[in-house]
Amino acid sequence: MKMLASVIALAALAACASLVSVDCEVSSFSRWPAGRTPSTYAFERLPSQQAHPQQAQRLEDAARRAVEGAGFVPAPEGAAPDVTIQLGARIAELDPSPFDDPLWYGRFGSFHGPFAYGRYGRPFFGPGWRYGYGGPGVDLPYYEREVAVLVRDKRSGEALYEARANSEGTSAAAADLLPAMFSAALKDFPNGGSPNPHRVRVMPT
Repeated sequence: MKMLASVIALAALAACASLVSVDCEVSSFSRWPAGRTPSTYAFERLPSQQAHPQQAQRLEDAARRAVEGAGFVPAPEGAAPDVTIQLGARIAELDPSPFDDPLWYGRFGSFHGPFAYGRYGRPFFGPGWRYGYGGPGVDLPYYEREVAVLVRDKRSGEALYEARANSEGTSAAAADLLPAMFSAALKDFPNGGSPNPHRVRVMPT
């Protein structure tokens, strides 16, 4: 039984490594002037990011496709950009909830009733987060992921566009997840979707 559970867990981890789509909750706020078209940009690093340039570079590389997909182009070397763009990201492993009790679920991820509550009391449809991926006795890690984008007018310093995208899942593969999440965060640009979180599904590239 232990060997079978291990095989199931490895298969689940392999499936998580090949992400098909990413569902994000996106909040965006826009003061983008009507009629203004995206022009040149440059990434702006906060002092804490300047202290870790390699990490900042990886973050910028992850966001570049989404930024340029929104219509921006890199400012020529030595030229002032039209806007500056600040980035942020975090991936945090969630602790098991005290409500992740196997008594609420049947064998191999089934449960009794039309829906159940997962981590932190959030309703969901489908197998339990604790037992649904790895089988009985296998507790895969679960992660909370977030990215943030802030676009500022270079000349005035005014914040023109702000967006955040959140997602959760069993993968912490930043190389696959972050580009897709930045795409979700900028999906509504330049209009801004809503300050209230709304669902955006994106495909990893």
